[in-house]
Amino acid sequence: MIKLDQFLKFLGIVSTGGQAKIMIVNGEVKVNDMIETRRGRKLLVDDTVTVTGKTFKVGDIIS
Repeated sequence: MIKLDQFLKFLGIVSTGGQAKIMIVNGEVKVNDMIETRRGRKLLVDDTVTVTGKTFKVGDIIS
């Protein structure tokens, strides 16, 4: 498992946890097609994350 804010940093979408927090709190990130506002949301391998118009499957990125 990985937390949502850490996943965004891992992808290179943001460079800091603070930037990730702002994007998440502002509703700019979706998990499984639903807006997620909890930066500590734990992601599972089957989850998908959509941000900046791109969708990433957690299991394809983190293995």
